Amino acid sequence: MGVRVRVVRVAGGHRLVRRLAALGIIPGASVTVERRADPAVVDVGYTRVAVDREVAAAVEVEETA
Repeated sequence: MGVRVRVVRVAGGHRLVRRLAALGIIPGASVTVERRADPAVVDVGYTRVAVDREVAAAVEVEETA
C-alpha cells in the first residue's frame, strides 16, 4: 500500500506540465505513491504511471491524512 499525497505544484517547461496534466497529475490532484525509486510509480485515479527521476522532481506534493 502506498502513500497518499496531494499535488501542490508542477514545475518545469510547458511541454512537461502539459504531459503530466494529460496523465492527471495537476495541482490539487490526489495520487498514491507506490514506489519512490527510479522510476517512481504513482496511481492517478485508475491509472498507474511510472515517471523518471527528473519528472518526479518537478512535482511538488504534500502528504495527506
